[in-house]
Amino acid sequence: MDKAQASRRRLLDAGAVEFAAHGVAGGRVDRISVQAKVSKAQMYAYYGSKEGLFDAVLADQVEGILDAAPLTADDLPGYAVRLYDAYLAHPRLVRLAGWARLERSPVGHLFAEADETPKLRAVADAQDAGLIDPSLPPADVHAMVIAMAMTWSPGSLTYTATTDDPAADHERRRASLAAAVRRAFAP
Repeated sequence: MDKAQASRRRLLDAGAVEFAAHGVAGGRVDRISVQAKVSKAQMYAYYGSKEGLFDAVLADQVEGILDAAPLTADDLPGYAVRLYDAYLAHPRLVRLAGWARLERSPVGHLFAEADETPKLRAVADAQDAGLIDPSLPPADVHAMVIAMAMTWSPGSLTYTATTDDPAADHERRRASLAAAVRRAFAP
């Protein structure tokens, strides 16, 4: 990793901490710059603005979740459980997405630039194979599985799980989530 890549990585990491805690409006470039050990001028050269850095941070966090929890439409319960685990291990993504909803994109697609076609095609293929209820639009199936996996995430209205919760609680939640997804989308 060259020096510029290392600086960008530090900015993304420091930005994730700052923006998850304070959002775009409350996030401070000064704190990010100090934490990342990168000048504000360099940060602006890389990302153009605080909003540009936020967008890069959110995209980076999403990429991490996609790597940790790839969609397997032939195993939606397993996909949901991998998302649960990813949200548990990386709660910043959910917080960043919440801030993005509050401050940047209150309606419509949160990730309008993302190409969901491969995921939706995978769900449609699983429907064609008789694995998922074919009466449900693939986009709705995908959205509902994500929402179900977020039941205990920082976006929850009832309870936010942490890695400090007893292992038995996590196992119970994983089993409940897998069973609910299996039942909800069975053909």
